[in-house]
Amino acid sequence: MTAKKLRNLVVICGDQLDHDSAALDGFDPERDAIVMTEAAEEATYVWQSKRRIALFFAAMRHFRDAQRKAGRTVLYTALDDEKPPESLAGGLKTAVAQHDPERVVMGQPGDWRVQEALEGAAGETGVPLTILEDRHFFATIGDFEEFSDGRKRFIMEDFYRMMRKRTGLLMQDDKPSGGAWNYDKDNRKAFGKNGPGLIAPRAHYQPDPVTLDVLRLVEKRFADAPGTLEDFGEPVTREDALHALDDFIANRLRDFGTHQDAMWDGSSTLNHSRISAVINLKLIDPREVCDAAIAAYEAGAAPLNAVEGFVRQILGWREWVRGLYWTRMPEYAGLNALEADRDIPDFFWTGETDMACLRDMLTRLLRTGYAHHIERLMGMGLYLMMVGARPYAAHDWHMGLYLDAIDWVSLPNMLGMSQHGDGGIVGTKPYCASGAYIDRMSNYCSGCRFDPKQSTGERACPFTTLYWDFLARHEERFSGNRRMALQMKNLHRKDADELRTIRAQAEKLCEN
Repeated sequence: MTAKKLRNLVVICGDQLDHDSAALDGFDPERDAIVMTEAAEEATYVWQSKRRIALFFAAMRHFRDAQRKAGRTVLYTALDDEKPPESLAGGLKTAVAQHDPERVVMGQPGDWRVQEALEGAAGETGVPLTILEDRHFFATIGDFEEFSDGRKRFIMEDFYRMMRKRTGLLMQDDKPSGGAWNYDKDNRKAFGKNGPGLIAPRAHYQPDPVTLDVLRLVEKRFADAPGTLEDFGEPVTREDALHALDDFIANRLRDFGTHQDAMWDGSSTLNHSRISAVINLKLIDPREVCDAAIAAYEAGAAPLNAVEGFVRQILGWREWVRGLYWTRMPEYAGLNALEADRDIPDFFWTGETDMACLRDMLTRLLRTGYAHHIERLMGMGLYLMMVGARPYAAHDWHMGLYLDAIDWVSLPNMLGMSQHGDGGIVGTKPYCASGAYIDRMSNYCSGCRFDPKQSTGERACPFTTLYWDFLARHEERFSGNRRMALQMKNLHRKDADELRTIRAQAEKLCEN
């Protein structure tokens, strides 16, 4: 029996759970339907953690239920249905064959691969596909192209200031609030020997029957996937996401700026928001996030350095990498400026290493699906870059383990900023440092068998050994980079024998 003919078939992907999506504008319950597919391909195209898979499917099912409650038809295929489509493209073709819509409508996906696949599937069916601008973001892709066109200096700070002026966020007339555009001088401090002190724990969201069904499905279907579902308490509804935002604003925003770069053994959340996943799933809008932080500042509940630093991550960095992704794909994915060719170390999937910092970071990541930006950049990412891991492999690893990783945000952050695979598009210099940085910003080194001051010998910190080897390996490449001048000068102070010993020890680290 053929179902009634539809006007619009609205495709909603797992990272498009926006109740105010442009794809839902003018939705007519009598003539339109939403199609959603739990595709095995999306859970397996990179090796993903159980927690990440569960978050997406649970959030999708709750979105489905909310849409149905609102009176909209949702053609939903669950992974545990009989003979579900393997891919999003397959789900679209099945829905088109069954419902014969006049056209297919969707917002822009967060992944070039997905967009290509869905465009191809629509083309095969002969049904017109309309891809609408994703208004979840402050800036359109066209806005970013206009900003970048012909620009000699291409840096995020200039884009961020433009966005501040355009939106009026943290502005007083035409001047930045407080008189400065950013307050980095007041931020990025370590905790000190006494540690972070008492910080309100992140809210936990007890799984309801819908989420529990997903957890059982994932545990059964993806038993060999990394990570764990123990103590799963992620926000998977808009209501929970809004509560998570309120929890951060009330309990951790005040000290976010000062200690946003600090690390501490066994501590995952610290003063961070941990709402990046629900923002990237589009359960909450970045405008309401920024507005909430700024309201706290205006009420005297949070200082300007904390609020500006937080807003910059969303209005500046998040918008910047999204624009960069869509204006430079697909070529961007193939960049490998440092010609790195090694695999991801095995212990990055287990956390089994003698390095106290990476052991803690990786173990927590596998358990929670989260690590804050400095742990990603100057801990795990730094090690991968210095060991010479392929930048796209680093991106795949990041996509597999982090709850907030969507292709548009992960690729510029990992391939570009973290691994310097783009040769300087995202960052004008590689983020490289020795074990001294980790020692300064954390308490890891005090409990580690390695010494961050030593670069050779049994107690040599692998970060320190690899740091000097990385500089030596790329000496010619970075010798003309003014931002690397001091590091190159320090490298040249090493005598030839010492450097040979360092490089031999680094080679063994890389091989292992």
